[in-house]
Amino acid sequence: MNTLIAISGLGIFCLIAEIFNLRKLLVPIAILGLLAILGLNLSEYNAPTAYFNQMENLNNMIIVDKFAVAFSSLFIVLTIFLVALSGDFYKDHPTKISDFIAIKIFILAGAVAMVSFGNLSMFFLGIEVLSISLYILAASRRLDVKSNEAGMKYFLLGSFASGIILFGICLVYGATGYFDLASIYNLSQGTGAPVWFPFGVTLIVIGMLFKIAAAPFHFWAPDVYEGSPSMTTATMSTLAKVVAMATLYKLISGLGLPEDYVPMFQNIIIIISILSMTVGNIMALRQKNVKRMLAFSGISHAGFMLMALLSLSSAAPTLLYYTAAYALAGIASFAVIIYVTKDKDNEDIFNFNGLGKTNPLLAAVLTASLLSMAGIPIFSGFFAKFMLFAQTIKTGYIIVVIAGVINSIISIGYYFKLILAMYTKDSDSEESKSVPLVYTIVAVFAILLNIIIGIYPSIVTHLLS
Repeated sequence: MNTLIAISGLGIFCLIAEIFNLRKLLVPIAILGLLAILGLNLSEYNAPTAYFNQMENLNNMIIVDKFAVAFSSLFIVLTIFLVALSGDFYKDHPTKISDFIAIKIFILAGAVAMVSFGNLSMFFLGIEVLSISLYILAASRRLDVKSNEAGMKYFLLGSFASGIILFGICLVYGATGYFDLASIYNLSQGTGAPVWFPFGVTLIVIGMLFKIAAAPFHFWAPDVYEGSPSMTTATMSTLAKVVAMATLYKLISGLGLPEDYVPMFQNIIIIISILSMTVGNIMALRQKNVKRMLAFSGISHAGFMLMALLSLSSAAPTLLYYTAAYALAGIASFAVIIYVTKDKDNEDIFNFNGLGKTNPLLAAVLTASLLSMAGIPIFSGFFAKFMLFAQTIKTGYIIVVIAGVINSIISIGYYFKLILAMYTKDSDSEESKSVPLVYTIVAVFAILLNIIIGIYPSIVTHLLS
């Protein structure tokens, strides 16, 4: 709760800073504030607390436990990277930079609420704070037709998904008489839950599958990723996706399903997981635009992450590790992508031709991040997939693991298409343009963290073990 209040306060400060003309100090102050909030959040790691509101059906609004603290810490780290990149990315909009920084911090507030909720009303509040902020960022380039299209598509489809989630919450409340997660779980494990309870849970899950862009609810992602400003795409691809996945895991494990429905639910998850991996990877092979390619890559990774739902009782450490590995690789890759394409009309692969010669360091970072996403050792992406596969085999779903291995091999094809462009093709311009220091720092730090948790995975997995 203290973390959420501090984040909200920092966001409000960023808005007020505009009045006092603190634009040049805004990014450093925001980063220092987020680092302080990270320390505050970690201080609550061994102090689980539930925050109550004495009104009926509004108890356990926020629950601070190890799950909430661990994922909130990941979200804060990702937001620090995104805010750091924002200073240069929005330098052409000096009068609006406070708005952009504040919106990113409010996204973080929604993210923390989504993994700290103990009550469905707080969950819905968190998801709307995050979603509305992303709608604004997607359409933030008013004079760009693609940005307008991306914002409109995301707003319409996102609102539709939120409506489905809200209808599901209504059915769950109608079936149990509670918004409180613990009370709902206790009722769901008995024999008294009406038939519309599993229907309500199903609708909530469908809405969340849209948020993580899992097939067949993925159609919005490629167009929205391509049309949105690159900084917004980076936010959607990393922070928003891992928030939605962590929240989906908490919802399913917290709400519970009657035992009669569990086998059917697991079969549906198997189908969606395999479909997401396959559709994402096959479609990514056909892409020439890097942002569309990473959109389909994100769809395939959503399929991998869904494997965690097949072993709910023990998958939290593995899910935390996978989301951290994926998000850090995504931050590193987008730091390079934003630098390379910020003065270009598009984000096609040919823009990266010869990057290995003109800027070896950034080319190496992008290569490392793509190899991590593909699941190549020594990067944490390999160990994340290995742990996920091992856990899924233990639960007896070897068919999903086989599909995952095949799709990991397929993914190498489109990741290497970009790597080969950097090292085997010549750039149109042999001159190396200067790289703002912030891109190098963010890219290198993110990939170093990725490698460190790959070498020492227990740093992350022990947080929830």
